[in-house]
Amino acid sequence: MAPSTPRWLEPQVRPTARARRTGGQQPLARLLLLLLTSAIVAQPGVCHPQCLDFRPPFKPPQPLRFCSIYSNFGCCDVEQDAAVERRYWEVADYLQPEGYHQCSGFVRDILCQVCSPYAAHLYDAEDPSTPTRSLPGLCPAYCSLFHHRCRPTLSLLAAQADAPGLHELLQSSPGDLEADRQHICRYLSLSDPDYCFPSVVTNTRFSKGLGRILAGADGCLQLCLREVANGLRNPVAMVHAGDGSHRMFVAEQVGVVWVYLPGGSRLVTPFLNISEAVLVSSWEGDERGFLGLAFHPDYARTGKVYVYYSVYVDFDERIRISEFIRRPDDPNRLDHKSERFILEITEPAANHNGGQLLFGEDGFLYIFTGDGGMAGDPFGRFGNAQNKSALLGKVLRVDVDGNDVGAPYRVPPDNPFVGERNARPEVYAYGARNMWRCSFDRGDRLTGAGRSRLFCGDVGQNKFEEIDIVVRGGNYGWRAREGFSCYDKKLCVNTSLDDILPIFAYPHSVGKSVTGGYVYRGCESPNLNGLYIFGDFMSGVLMALEEGPDGAWHKRDLCMGTGQTCAFPGLINNYHSGIISFGEDESGELYFMSTPLAIATEPHGTLYKIVDPSRRAPPGSCHWEPRPVHVLGKTVDFIPRETLILDEVPLTEAPSTTQPPRQEQRPEVTQRRPTPDRQPDTAGRSHTFNYHEYGILPGTQSTPQKNIPDATQRPTASKRRKDSTTKQGGKRPRQGAVRLAGERGGLARHRGRVEVFAGGRWGTVCDDRWALPAATVVCRQLGFPGALRASKRAEFGEGGALPLLLDDVSCGGGERSLMACRHRGVGVHDCEPGEEAGVVCATHEAQLTAWATGDEDD
Repeated sequence: MAPSTPRWLEPQVRPTARARRTGGQQPLARLLLLLLTSAIVAQPGVCHPQCLDFRPPFKPPQPLRFCSIYSNFGCCDVEQDAAVERRYWEVADYLQPEGYHQCSGFVRDILCQVCSPYAAHLYDAEDPSTPTRSLPGLCPAYCSLFHHRCRPTLSLLAAQADAPGLHELLQSSPGDLEADRQHICRYLSLSDPDYCFPSVVTNTRFSKGLGRILAGADGCLQLCLREVANGLRNPVAMVHAGDGSHRMFVAEQVGVVWVYLPGGSRLVTPFLNISEAVLVSSWEGDERGFLGLAFHPDYARTGKVYVYYSVYVDFDERIRISEFIRRPDDPNRLDHKSERFILEITEPAANHNGGQLLFGEDGFLYIFTGDGGMAGDPFGRFGNAQNKSALLGKVLRVDVDGNDVGAPYRVPPDNPFVGERNARPEVYAYGARNMWRCSFDRGDRLTGAGRSRLFCGDVGQNKFEEIDIVVRGGNYGWRAREGFSCYDKKLCVNTSLDDILPIFAYPHSVGKSVTGGYVYRGCESPNLNGLYIFGDFMSGVLMALEEGPDGAWHKRDLCMGTGQTCAFPGLINNYHSGIISFGEDESGELYFMSTPLAIATEPHGTLYKIVDPSRRAPPGSCHWEPRPVHVLGKTVDFIPRETLILDEVPLTEAPSTTQPPRQEQRPEVTQRRPTPDRQPDTAGRSHTFNYHEYGILPGTQSTPQKNIPDATQRPTASKRRKDSTTKQGGKRPRQGAVRLAGERGGLARHRGRVEVFAGGRWGTVCDDRWALPAATVVCRQLGFPGALRASKRAEFGEGGALPLLLDDVSCGGGERSLMACRHRGVGVHDCEPGEEAGVVCATHEAQLTAWATGDEDD
């Protein structure tokens, strides 16, 4: 039987507003000293602000009147704050003056926790698939005091919160007061004591830096991602039409442009397909192809789109800028017959092709060309980039308006070198090596500061990568200078050079191929405003530049959120390391495209949206309605492939040995991409085996192995049953575990037939499409630094009674497990015995280096 209801809880006439606001207690302030001197100590952990809508907290546009403790940062705006106040008075109306004086503060504290930046944790709502509790979790000391003074208000709170479970608990509570307290406070407790109220408020570890971008262990700014598109063949550009439709247009290097609708689906029919005309190959790292596109500033009226791609004409490789016009019968397709050549430039080599097209606020088209290729810009006395009579190594600026009749473009009269002898009038800036990805700053959303600044990433030669702000008539130094360093010493000391230094440059210990980005001017992640975010293709690092009060730019390292940082619906914390390009949608949100394998014909590319998990914009402030666009034909719904990495657990079974190997255990995750601590850093940390150094693959985000596996003896076949589903010791292998076996393996446990555990059984892998990247994944799974060779045709013997489980396995080399690679499906194959795949693993890094240089056999 529950304790009897005291007289002061009976309904009464509502006191005046003034009496209510001045007479009620504020238990939180009085309890701070109590809690600090009690036995409750916050346990170490990682804070994770999250609201009940499973999104990050925000700064309310106006101060909150009722739950004022959360006016600076929390999960309520003024409307939600008013709703909490109404709930408060629904309870307070039942309190007589004595009860109001004693309990109103408790009721206010408890109800206001829906506005806490940690509301999802207070209400055990981190998992959106599970029910949310009706009242926040209370710390034991607070709950005991609340129970002692205001236990009867629980029935009002239970009724007001529509919490039948709590109401039933109150009715079945034991009559003994102490037993009742334990009964109630156990119900109101949290499994994670860090987040109970009011410890979550008083814990300085949770409140310090709240609302700012979370810093990682090494000081990097932690961000999260949302996968937006996948299965793309080297996505080189993502742009919008600027017509209010909020469509995204994603271009593949092969010459196909896809339309993505605001809801995330993709049209089956491409916006543009000129793949037959585009010059590109299937060899890795080909810099030719479809490289850029830009919509006319008045696209809604003109329907004009401009593209930049490589072609082969009359035995010459060229870059071509063309104009296409939208089809009159389909707003999501261009008329391929409408192509009009705007400009063609002969390329002396196959690399350094440039590729960026942009329209400025002045309405002119900006074209960014490379220096023509080869090393050191060897063309002519000073190279193409310093030669103003050449169009290579330049930023060009032309007027394509009113070009329906006559010349395809005009030269703006205010171009800096108009009328200068031996200078092309199209030149706007020069001294560029290979500017890869440029962007105009939209300017601050409120003040407009920074508007129209032109940022470019210029790929260096062999020492430095740089970021430039391009201005009219500027000389950006190449080939005289690379970053801040002299490259051609004679040109560098020439007093007539008058070059503009980059705002930032970094050495090749950090990355070897800059990918220019954007200044963030979106709405959804206010903390990122003003940061210039960019990356590096080779190392996969993400970086940001922040402008100081003195105009100097300072580097901030970016990294993926660890632990619970990205534990929001739809967010992930991992990405492919080959960062190809960045993009900006119509509302200013920022994206990037990357791939694990830079081959133009391989569909491994993914488009990611950048998200700040620590703070979002206030609800409703980023709302936009896309202009309707008629859609013809079919669409394909987007299906994400990536998942969030939370905790690390063992990935696979270790190689079978008679004694445990001395190496550290390798971690396992439940998805394909590297764990957050495997994201690249910016300190130039060397990787265990960097395929890119040997011209095989982009750098992958892997952690160096500290020790080498012991070459201990494998157990003989008689000591283990075929198709066994348990490890030695009786433990069942994990899905995706691998092991090596076979006749020629012998005592050398670093080589053998590949066997994989999938679908509850062990089996072999077919050698169709079996190649070195897949072998590398297997070897790294087993704790070796890399692979020396991918073996085929059952070199290490057939699998005997083991079934063939995987076929057509295609890996990028950076996957965490063989099962994460592309394959036909478990048990689906068209192979015969004698086609089993195998590997020869390197036992130490020096062996890899020797093998890569041809000095050592396997």
